[in-house]
Amino acid sequence: MIHLHVLLVDDETNTRQAVETALSLDPFFTVRDCASGAEALTAAITWRPDLILLDVMMAELDGPAVVARLRSDKRTAPIPVVFLTACRDTAEHRRFKALGAAGVITKPFDPRALAGEVRRFVALENVLLPAREGFLRRLKEDATALSAWRARLGRKPSDIAMTRINEIAHSLAGAGGTYGFAGISCASAALSAAAENHLAGRAEPIEVERALNRLLERISL
Repeated sequence: MIHLHVLLVDDETNTRQAVETALSLDPFFTVRDCASGAEALTAAITWRPDLILLDVMMAELDGPAVVARLRSDKRTAPIPVVFLTACRDTAEHRRFKALGAAGVITKPFDPRALAGEVRRFVALENVLLPAREGFLRRLKEDATALSAWRARLGRKPSDIAMTRINEIAHSLAGAGGTYGFAGISCASAALSAAAENHLAGRAEPIEVERALNRLLERISL
């Protein structure tokens, strides 16, 4: 089963534990937590989450500042962010959305309902759910194909292998975001860029292999 990767960012330990416990009720989610905005920025690049749950009020680097940095980096810009806040002022909620947030979940939340609340922010959760299942089947097929091309890279890199890897990655970069898997989309875009750079003589094969390994690892988690 392919899981939706959720990065939880909150400097309160009790809140992180409560959110993780609530989301564990839904097997669709895989959750990783961070205790600061700085940690979140690193995890967003290395872990490639599909969705970020982000506390507004944090020391040093607060939620709005984290969103600004995420949006300014092409590696993380497509990842949807949902703010967690105790503020119930609708004007503030509109401000958060204007900053680039996909939405807002207010605290305290009902632990039994939180997973459903988070699912509301997954792209096309209800409308194209059957189509998403088709995408997940295709994702497994593409992962198998990419693994085969990776084996060829290990023996002797060729433009044919790089071109095919680029084609698969480019297609996944577009489709991943459409079906709510922003992390897979980001990792695929990075692989496509590495393959294109190699074909243009601007990158070594090892850079493509590393990007390919990161994508395959992301798909398998």
